[in-house]
Amino acid sequence: MKILVTVTEVAIADDEFEINDTSIDETYLTFDLNEWDTYAIEEAVQLQETEDEIEVVTATVGPERVEETIRTALAKGADRAVRIWDESLEGETMIDPSRKAQLLAGVVEDEQPDLVLSGVQSGDVALGATGVALAEQVGFEWGAVVNQLDLDGDTARVHRELEGGVEELTEIELPAVLTIQTGINEPRYASLRGIRQAQSKPLDVRSPADLGVELEAASLELTDLVVPESESDTDLFEGAPEETAAQLAELLEEKGVGA
Repeated sequence: MKILVTVTEVAIADDEFEINDTSIDETYLTFDLNEWDTYAIEEAVQLQETEDEIEVVTATVGPERVEETIRTALAKGADRAVRIWDESLEGETMIDPSRKAQLLAGVVEDEQPDLVLSGVQSGDVALGATGVALAEQVGFEWGAVVNQLDLDGDTARVHRELEGGVEELTEIELPAVLTIQTGINEPRYASLRGIRQAQSKPLDVRSPADLGVELEAASLELTDLVVPESESDTDLFEGAPEETAAQLAELLEEKGVGA
């Protein structure tokens, strides 16, 4: 059995940063493996530890810089990795989910996995669409926002988190794409041994042409980047505890708290 885990690198901005046109200078950014994807990797590795003969492969879209991040996934237990990129993608301000799904579909076609796991969303742009778009591209069954997963032969039994705190239990026939929610497991730290082993694990670089993918025209473009305005209204109570408690009680009564 083969599990393909799609992963992405996210940019985390410092508390203080400067915006230059449609980007933040890399001196203010820290790059890391997307949080949701760490849960997808852990789920795949846990399945590998409990089931016989499972290979875990990761796939990502990104320039050479992301290889350090991919090595983190390998250090956590993935067997090998695929990175997709070429010069035609260099100038894009944002790779939209449909184009990313096209590229990942080329990896699915090449690898023929039985199961594809993807984080529900990325921590930076948070569109939450790549996994489902990939399922549509490759014609797989799919389940979104999965917080529990059990395999039974060619069937995945999943719990899905729905609106209003409702959970859905459903069975999905493999091959399938599942988007994984945080909290499904406890992602492991990369051990020193795992980090060392990751340096020698295969990491293949493929272009869209290598995968037989002819990309459609981009449908999304990042046109502006601004810091959102925030407003705060703070009441500071001064004096003895009895006085501040009375002031707080009066304010809560005015706001209708407990009414």
